[in-house]
Amino acid sequence: MRSGAIGVILFSMPRKPGADEGTILEERTVPKFKRPPLYKVLLHNDDYTTREFVVYILQAIFDHDEQTAVTIMLHVHHRGVGVAGVYTREIAETKIRTVEALAEREGFPLLLTMEPDDDDDE
Repeated sequence: MRSGAIGVILFSMPRKPGADEGTILEERTVPKFKRPPLYKVLLHNDDYTTREFVVYILQAIFDHDEQTAVTIMLHVHHRGVGVAGVYTREIAETKIRTVEALAEREGFPLLLTMEPDDDDDE
């Protein structure tokens, strides 16, 4: 049998009248589901958004612990951009909209973007 195929016993019946009974097997390929593509949510540095707010959204929206959130915030502060997280497209879009709404409410011009994750295995 091929890899990814399984043998399934469908039924037993004689092939011709008077012939020996045999088992008819059919090979079926097990469907392989492709993982959805992943996207990096990028956090961009600006001169107005406070470090405390960035750490807050990294913890509250992106589910990072405090240590990781501070590390990401410092990376963004020093390098200009950093990865907040990697998600499917819909989740990445939702997180970006959520952060943008929070930032606007607090009066911060925080910019988030997303791009395909080149490190994605498939």
